[in-house]
Amino acid sequence: MTTETEALTIDELAARAGVTVRTVRFYGTKGLLPPPVIGPRRVGRYGREHLARLELIEELQSRGMTLAAIERYLGQLPPDLSVRDLAVQRAVVASWAPNAVETVSRAELERRAGRALGEDDLRRLTAMDVVERTVGTPDGEAFRVDAGLLRLGVELLDVPLSHETILAARTALTEHSRAAARELSRLLRDAVADKDTRDVRSLSARMHPLVVQALLTTFQRSLKEELREWLDEEG
Repeated sequence: MTTETEALTIDELAARAGVTVRTVRFYGTKGLLPPPVIGPRRVGRYGREHLARLELIEELQSRGMTLAAIERYLGQLPPDLSVRDLAVQRAVVASWAPNAVETVSRAELERRAGRALGEDDLRRLTAMDVVERTVGTPDGEAFRVDAGLLRLGVELLDVPLSHETILAARTALTEHSRAAARELSRLLRDAVADKDTRDVRSLSARMHPLVVQALLTTFQRSLKEELREWLDEEG
């Protein structure tokens, strides 16, 4: 299991992220990755924040962004983002793509998750709509995995929530997000009713990531306020 204090060698970091050691070093020289902590025998050690940032960089690059654009994107982020915050950023970036779902083997799923996954783990990830069992190969099981949500889903495995609570939370999120999407779609449709079809498509492509980021930011702030009020009541 990954921990906040986990120390990875550059080879382990590269393997966990599915990139080469050369790629990790290249990103480091470009300032896209913070330097490692130098441990015994002058060996550089990388933590979970390096892995989360590396995964975000790879996600940005897979969306066609140049290194200069990635550098500008990362430069606009707060310098003290947590591992979870970086995972959220990656989920937002992944949502720009029409389909972020991939089919992988169980071994590849566990490699990307950074841990072994038991049946209960897989059941919980399925309840979160992060993975779905599919027809396997002669070599073993296969899973459809939402690459943008996997890291967040793995983080939630260690949160003490029951399977039933996760299902209820998924239902609540799905219902409210669909309602918000319908209302936003109606507002945008009315706003561009008199525009050319090509202009509408261009506006939609530009608005998609902005709307996702706005919804995510608004939800995070609302959730923090709700949790603060709940804790105040409990206190």
